[in-house]
Amino acid sequence: MTTTAASTSHYLSPAFPGRAPWGTASKLRAWQQGAMEKYIQEQPRDFLAVATPGAGKTTFALTLASWLLHHHVVQQVTVVAPTEHLKKQWADAAARIGIKLDPEYSAGPLGKDYQGVAVTYAGVGVRPMLHRNRVEQRKTLVILDEIHHAGDSKSWGEACLEAFEPATRRLALTGTPFRSDTNPIPFVTYEEDNAGIRRSAADYTYGYGNALADHVVRPVIFLSYSGNMRWRTKAGDEIAARLGEPMTKDAVSQAWRTALDPRGEWMPSVLRAADQRLTEVRKGIPDAGALVIASDQDSARAYAKLIREITGSKATLVLSDDTGASKRIDDFSEGDGRWMVAVRMVSEGVDVPRLAVGVYATTISTPLFFAQAVGRFVRSRRRGETASVFLPTIPDLLTFANEMEVERDHALDKPKKESEEDPYAESEKEMDEANKEQDEDTGEQDMLPFEALESDAVFDRVLYDGAEFGMQAHPGSEEEQDYLGIPGLLEPDQVQLLLQKRQARQIAHSRKKPDSEADLLELPAERRPVVSHREMMELRKQLNTMVSAYVHQSGKPHGVIHTELRRVCGGPPSAEATAGQLRQRIAKVQEWATRMR
Repeated sequence: MTTTAASTSHYLSPAFPGRAPWGTASKLRAWQQGAMEKYIQEQPRDFLAVATPGAGKTTFALTLASWLLHHHVVQQVTVVAPTEHLKKQWADAAARIGIKLDPEYSAGPLGKDYQGVAVTYAGVGVRPMLHRNRVEQRKTLVILDEIHHAGDSKSWGEACLEAFEPATRRLALTGTPFRSDTNPIPFVTYEEDNAGIRRSAADYTYGYGNALADHVVRPVIFLSYSGNMRWRTKAGDEIAARLGEPMTKDAVSQAWRTALDPRGEWMPSVLRAADQRLTEVRKGIPDAGALVIASDQDSARAYAKLIREITGSKATLVLSDDTGASKRIDDFSEGDGRWMVAVRMVSEGVDVPRLAVGVYATTISTPLFFAQAVGRFVRSRRRGETASVFLPTIPDLLTFANEMEVERDHALDKPKKESEEDPYAESEKEMDEANKEQDEDTGEQDMLPFEALESDAVFDRVLYDGAEFGMQAHPGSEEEQDYLGIPGLLEPDQVQLLLQKRQARQIAHSRKKPDSEADLLELPAERRPVVSHREMMELRKQLNTMVSAYVHQSGKPHGVIHTELRRVCGGPPSAEATAGQLRQRIAKVQEWATRMR
């Protein structure tokens, strides 16, 4: 077979791809052309393409499908997608290039008008033999969209293996090739690295960094908000903490959930700031839209109500992955409304190219979910567009934001080291939570019982291209407005320059203030790191070491010393204390030890 990828466009509709992002309407992007050429040269049975969200995986896959059908390598196509909405989206996209896929197929012979079907992983899981029979009867290309979902459950993976093992060709696609668990993903090749860990091997990779350099995706400006949180634990203790301060994992979770509580002040302040940012962005992108990704239905409804109060306009509310939800997403995508609020389901694969502003209002903290969520905002339609995502100051999220360009592969084995706790255990637990049905009750409220009492918001920092800018500022202040007013149409290097100038201006303005007005932590972001959970553990370890030393010096039991420290310094037990409280107790016990010498 000598045909080259250069001929791929000869039999495609001139309109393909419909609603194409900037620069791709008349031809394939360079990465899509490169992937096509590699595929056509090698003619593999299995091919894994890893391309960052927004890069155009669907265009590549359907172009390849068209090529294989045209050259009679295959006779039909089966697309497997994560959700009902996405399988319909695939069918619509395929129809635009003349490939008719039935998104409603359930059983029996396929209608003569169709060249294949679009189904979900769950659908394959229910009836794998139905799909196996279909691929055995005719030469079939199977497109496995976001194939990491085939590793979501053992039954889905086994069903995909059973159904598609006889397929003539299999094309696996993903925008995020990493999973926290060790479930093998069907039809993915694993190669052993120097440490003996088997990792997924992609046949073609196109990462966010490359896509950004090619102007295929938008650069993302992350705006992080801190603030003071107060909540009551099940034991009746009132805890106060500041987002971004080091604390226990449970305390981080409870502070985070306190911030996202719609009855506090944090969410209204952040939504107000995000709406101001949207207004600025719409000066350059008139149809730009914004999305709040919520944790649950109740929160989503409450956020939609807040948006109505703030903006005077109704937000599109998407609560579940049903037929009505798909239509609401499509209507929003085709319209020019400002806001949409959704529960998780818009975090992966749903194509709303005009989304340019996001609010991350969920407590899911896996790198997979975060990357897919941010992926909703990076689809570029014309050069110079930027995306803005608002985040709580949570160390994990800021780490993900700073590592947007880092490539990750799926590790099939866990590294085992003596005397070390399993570094994957917590990630696996979080991934299980993220992979639950979008609207089901996750039981989080039962796991960590608490009552959110109050919250406020403080503009904390801006993260862009791995660097951090800005100093803390009150919502509504001139300093905050400076960052919210960054134009929505800028080249990436202009964004960097503008952020540097605004930080310099903010620092100069801060120096002129009298000390009495400097009520916030006025340090530039790069000098104000968010301390990790690991560093928090070191603080607690240091306190315990100091207390142990003082036990030998004073003859008092550990418990008595810890109780006395709490009485003198205030605050909760060490396990729930903030970094500042722990440092205060360390200083106090050092003071006591010095007096006894």
